[in-house]
Amino acid sequence: MPPTPRDPSVRARSPRQPGCVRVTFATTWTWLRRIGIVMPLALVLVLSGLNFYLIVSAFSVGPTPVTVVEAFFNTGAFWFSFLAIFPLITMRLYAEEFRLGTYELLQTAPVRDWQIVFAKFAGAYVFFLVLWLPTALYFGIYRVIAREQAAPALGNYYGTFLLLALMGALFVSIGCLASVLTRNQIIAAITSFVIIAVIFNFSILGFVVPNLSPAVRSAISYFSSVEHMYEFNRGIISTRPVVYYLSAALLLQFLTHAVLQIRRWRL
Repeated sequence: MPPTPRDPSVRARSPRQPGCVRVTFATTWTWLRRIGIVMPLALVLVLSGLNFYLIVSAFSVGPTPVTVVEAFFNTGAFWFSFLAIFPLITMRLYAEEFRLGTYELLQTAPVRDWQIVFAKFAGAYVFFLVLWLPTALYFGIYRVIAREQAAPALGNYYGTFLLLALMGALFVSIGCLASVLTRNQIIAAITSFVIIAVIFNFSILGFVVPNLSPAVRSAISYFSSVEHMYEFNRGIISTRPVVYYLSAALLLQFLTHAVLQIRRWRL
């Protein structure tokens, strides 16, 4: 007598691979949405693509005194998309762990606090770098279509992307510190965005207020991300911004580690 459809052996042999693939894809997509990948990726791709299109359209009208690289990384669309993604990337790093109570489980693992801090920073930082990799393709596309370089030398490219990496390290560290201070991811996002916005607005203070003393203007230029971008776009790589971004990022990671240890002793 042939086995009935309810026989377990028949169920085990029944091919249902397409359904499994659909379930796996749906589960993966849900996981990606939960960790906040979709929103930062969409924000960067849409705004950077629109920014590149507008710049190329402007360059097609006539000659300009700046290169494509300088124009692309010095527009409002670039700065908004660049600064806005950090709260989206980092707001859940610690706050979600505290809210769900999974940090207590993480404490039982054979890892130290500094390893947790480094791992979370590294994950968010690598994701930030991956987000901005497609922008390098824009300049390759421009070279193929326009048959000319987007910048006169390789130093313009290297300097620009080096500064993106340095600024990313600082702003990701700000997001990590904001996330470790609260259990609410919305509060963490708002806190990190406000701090980043204050730093950026301070950097453009020299352009908004013309009557500043040379000492104040020199201090502003040391912290000004806009002026750093202008220099690095032209291939002028100074050690002062490198020291500033790296030292500030290390200091913020140290503060994040200190706050995490305080939370451990309170639990």
